[in-house]
Formats: sequence, C-alpha cells, structure tokens
Amino acid sequence: QVQLVESGGRLVQAGGSLRLSCAASGGTFRTYAMGWFRQAPGKEQLFVAAISGNGAMISYANSVKGRFTISRDNAKNTVYLQMNSLKPEDTAVYYCAAAKTMGVIDTRGDYIYWGQGTQVTVSS
Repeated sequence: QVQLVESGGRLVQAGGSLRLSCAASGGTFRTYAMGWFRQAPGKEQLFVAAISGNGAMISYANSVKGRFTISRDNAKNTVYLQMNSLKPEDTAVYYCAAAKTMGVIDTRGDYIYWGQGTQVTVSS
C-alpha cells in the first residue's frame, strides 16, 4: 500500500509560479511511475504529466507543455510539478498518482494509488 500526500497548492496570480510536491510512503518508490492529474470544478479529471520510475521517460499534456516540469527525487520518495506561467485555466485540484509500471502512462485508470489533492487557484 502506497500513501501519497500532495502539498504546495495555493492562490497565485496569473503569470506566477508554483511547485507542487507529492511525498510517497509505504512502497518502493522507484518502482512506480508517477503522474499528476487535475480536476477543475464541474469538469472531469485530466492528465497533466507523468514520469517513469527512473525519471528517464516523461510525458506532458499539450496544455502544459513548455510551462510545467515534472521531476522526481527517488532518495526523498517525492515527485514534483514545477508550474510556470500559470493561467486562470490552470485552476484545479491537483492530484498525484502512482502506477506499478516501468514506463509512463497518461491513462487515469492505470494508476492505482492516489493522493487527496491540493488546490491551485490562479487569479487573473
């Protein structure tokens, strides 16, 4: 059983930056691909970014390419999401998730462990 706890969400102005963190416990962190998803009010949960267990493979949603960067520190059992040039449409609850796979995946259903989420609000 893997527990995931996100942090770092807050209110920020458009054009600003945030770094989200997701701390994992209860499993062998490096054996899990990690992903970030987000859900805006009244909308479905969408893929944001994913990273393989060794960090060699990364995938981004088109909407965040060039603005967001996913990374991980396996020594600290933590995955990060650096978000730059934030827009009001980035406002959402951001979730991290873990999948028992060697690659990267962008499909919500393939992730087996989820955090509780952290709220990111971008004001215009």
